[in-house]
Formats: sequence, structure tokens, C-alpha cells
Amino acid sequence: MSRRPSSAPKFAAWRFWVVSLLLLTLCSLLIGRLVLIQAIDKDHGSEFLKKQGAMRAVRLAEIPAYRGLITDRRGEPLAVSTPVVSLWANPAHLTDSGRLDELAAALNISVGDLRKRLALYGDKQFMYLARHQTPDQARRVLDLKIAGVRSEREYRRFYPAGEVVSQVVGLTNVDGQGIAGLEKAFDEWLLGHPGKKRYLKDLHGDAVRDIGVVTEARPGKELALSIDLRLQYLQHRELQRAMVETGAEAGAAVTIDAWTGEILAMTNHPVFNPNSRAGFDYAATRNRVVTDAFEPGSTIKPLTLVAALESGKFTIDTLIDTSPGRIRVGRKMLPDPSNYGEISVSRIIEKSSQVGVTKIAQAIGHEPVLDVYRRFGLGVSSGIGFPGERAGIVPNRERWSDIEKVTLAFGYGLTATPLQIAHAYTVFANKGLRIPLTLLKRSPEQTVDGERVVSEATASEVLTVLGRVTGEHGTAKRARVDGFSVGGKTGTVHKVGAGGYIDDQYLALFVGIAPMDNPRYVTAIVVDQPKGDAYGGGAAAAPIYSRITNGVLRLRNAVPAIEAPTETRLVALGGGQ
Repeated sequence: MSRRPSSAPKFAAWRFWVVSLLLLTLCSLLIGRLVLIQAIDKDHGSEFLKKQGAMRAVRLAEIPAYRGLITDRRGEPLAVSTPVVSLWANPAHLTDSGRLDELAAALNISVGDLRKRLALYGDKQFMYLARHQTPDQARRVLDLKIAGVRSEREYRRFYPAGEVVSQVVGLTNVDGQGIAGLEKAFDEWLLGHPGKKRYLKDLHGDAVRDIGVVTEARPGKELALSIDLRLQYLQHRELQRAMVETGAEAGAAVTIDAWTGEILAMTNHPVFNPNSRAGFDYAATRNRVVTDAFEPGSTIKPLTLVAALESGKFTIDTLIDTSPGRIRVGRKMLPDPSNYGEISVSRIIEKSSQVGVTKIAQAIGHEPVLDVYRRFGLGVSSGIGFPGERAGIVPNRERWSDIEKVTLAFGYGLTATPLQIAHAYTVFANKGLRIPLTLLKRSPEQTVDGERVVSEATASEVLTVLGRVTGEHGTAKRARVDGFSVGGKTGTVHKVGAGGYIDDQYLALFVGIAPMDNPRYVTAIVVDQPKGDAYGGGAAAAPIYSRITNGVLRLRNAVPAIEAPTETRLVALGGGQ
């Protein structure tokens, strides 16, 4: 029995068209959606999707800006910013990494300390592991490739001159903000403005590539100081040497160019190293030249001499009888070291005679003396803008006792800083003009208007007397400088304690002007609590002035007016040290 062969399946045409229509519809919907996303719908289209993608993968990073350079007047760097690397991490990632032992070893800390730090940050997502590392130090940690450990570029402040200029320049904190000295005073000027850049991150938060800069970083501005680093080194060396020789607790020195008002050097003791914060004592950042106000003692007598000359009752040659070497004012006896007898007003200043100054003060009254003090800038800030500067005190009271009127004339009952006293002496070097002070370099073309404080004639007469103080009959023979004529005034002041003046604690002072034939440079020296018998201004402070001024005059190319002693010239020719 034969089979009938099976017929082939027939394909219904309508099915083909249904499927084709369905596919065409789907394609149309897809194309329409693409057009809607790309060109029409702005709220939920391409821009929306781009923003969503950027929120998940694009980040902004800060571009650090370096802090402005601080230089001396000759362009020598005093404060610079160097690139460093800071390491940070997400504490949660570190805890889960299981590699804390390796990380602690690379950071040179114990695992226990690292665990304590992680515990302190708890659920926070950011913590610094180490700040301001050198690239080599940071690379040792980053090469471990521990998940969550990342780095960022920063700048660290470095001070090439170290302790020599530390109290003047000051310092910054770890975030690069000025916290002391000129770093603080000019923080806005020196501070750079960071920029911003975009970058892509991966799922682990690591940067994949930079996209572009949003804003450029702007570095801080440069600051050129009036300080001459050569003179600063010289002054620093001599002051530190004097601290050893005198056994003093502290000291300060400042040198001013009286013609321009520029401060050329300003040093202190104790000192600190701004490049090392290990065991750092912030009290050592104190700039005693501007922050320490004290009774100036006999260094103020040249200002009393101004009042005497202006009264018309005295000249520098007027004779005054100081016998028998002491004078009673109220219940107080004021003695001289010896009975000088009848001496001139000039010799009274040369010998620093208390009896002579007392008689002058009684003759002219205290009001003219107060007027001179205020005209010379005592009791007001110097205007240099240094943080923590004190203005000192010039008393202003309605009722004065007889002893207060007298002691005011020889430097007790008022306070001033070393900078204020030095500034007052610049008036004599400037023929009676008081030039504003500055710690910033002034250009040669810059003109500075001075204030007329006293007449040129009066300033010249006082200058003559100051020159005699360093002469044979004066109290400051040890302030002399070979080859140059100098003048100035000594001072020895009892320190003040809780119960009044302390008998065995002194401030030794000297303020000098040089060279006398063309006066320009004023230097003030303060030695706090010198030990031994050589505690006076002439013994403890004047020799420091001599050594500093010798260097100042030679470095500033002053022309010698006096032939140096033979022995000195032979030592110089032979290369003596």
C-alpha cells in the first residue's frame, strides 16, 4: 500500500505583514525616543543624563596656590613655599583593608597609634594620615597601593635664614595661614588663591583622568622687606655672643636708617627655629623690639635736654652746681656716683648726673618735658603694623607730686619700646625731622615727608652732646668704633616686680647714632638682666653697639673719618679674626 506524499506548510502572508509592522513600530519608537532625548526634552533628556553621569563620576579638585615670597631688601629669600605631598584616606576603607601593619610601618608610627586615630574619626570619610611629606616619603606609602590611601599636593613654608630673622618674618600654621610676625601682618597680601579643576573618578574614588581647569590658581604676592640680611646676621651674631658674655636672660637690638625710616635689622634673644616645630614654644616668637615696653631711664635724657634748650633758660654750656653730689626731692634722696661740682649742661648728660637733670627739671617744669616726649612719638604706635606692637605709656594726670615731676625727666614713670626709643633718636640724625618707620623696602625714587619735631639748631646741639658721651669724660667709651665718630646715650634701669623696683635686676641700654660727621644709622640695644658687676648700659650694652655699628658702617660703605689705631690697622691687614 503506497503512502500519499505530505504537502509543504503554507506561509500566511498576513503574518509577515504583522511582524514587519511590529518591528517597524518598535524602530520608530526607538528613533523617536532618541530624538526626544537628544533634541527635544531638556529636563529629562541628554542634559539631564549628562548631569546624572557627572554627579556620579566627575569631581572638582583644588589646585593649590603657593604663598608669596618674602625677601630682604637685596632680594635674598627669607620665606619661600616648597611643594609637598599630604596623605589622606577614608577611615572605613582603611579599617577593612587588613593592611594596617604595612601602613603604620610606612608612616613610622605604631599600629596601636594608627588604630586610635582611626577610632577617633569614627564614621567620617576623610582623615589626614601625614601632612607635608617630601615626594620620596609619600611615595613609600603610595607604592603599597593600599585601598583608600590617596595623596594631594600642598605647599609648605620654608625659612632659609632660620632663627636669624624668625621673630620679624614670623611663621605660618600647617594650613599655610600666617600666625605670627609679618606672615600674619601681611597674610592677605601673601596668601595665594587656589584654583579648581575637574577630573573623572572610578568606582573606588581614584582619579582616572583630568577633564580641565575651571579656575586657575593665583599665587600670593611678593613682599620685599627693608631688612638687610647681611646686617641681620651680624646683629644676630653679636647679640647672641653678648648673651653668653653677660649671662643675660634676654636681649633685643634694632638698627634704623634715619634718612629713609627703613628698619635695616631687628633681632631678639631667645630665638626659635621656624623650620622645626618639635617642642615648639610659641612664647619665643615674641619680637621684643616692638612688644616689650619698659622705663627707658637715662636714654631719655637727651629729650629732656631738648626741653631745656627750648625753654631758653639753658644752653649746653650753662653751668649748674651739682654739689654735694646728691639732692633731696620730697622724701627721696637722688645721688650721683660722685660729687661733680659745677659742670655744664653738656657734662650733665655726658655723666648722666641725676642731680643736674633734677635741677633742670625743677627749673623748666614737667609740662615741657611731656610735650617733647609726645612730639618725639612716645606713647603712640610706630605705625609699622607689626602684630602685638605696644605703644608704651606717657602719663597724663592732673596732679603730680614733686618727685614724679623730676623722675619723669630722667626716664622713670613712663614706658617705651626699643623701637620707639630708636625712632626718637632718628630725629637728631635727621636735623629735627621725624621720618615714619617701615619694615618694607622703599624705592630710591620714593619721597617720604618728615614731620618737623625740633629746630635744626636744637637737634645739632643735642647731637654734639651725644658725641661727647662716647668721649673721655662720658659714660659710653666702650661704644666707640675704630675709624668712625659715634654718639649716643647709656641707660641702666631697675626692673619692676610685683612689689616695686627689684634691687638686683637691671635693664642695660644704649642708643647710638653714627657716623657723627654725617649721622644716618641709629641702633638701640637692650640687655635684660645682665649678671655680675658689669650690668650698666656702658658696660653691658655699649660694647654690643660698637661691634654692630662697626659692621653696619662698613657694609653700608660709610667713609671713615678717623684714622684707626695702628694696632687695629695691623690686625686688619694681617687678616686677623
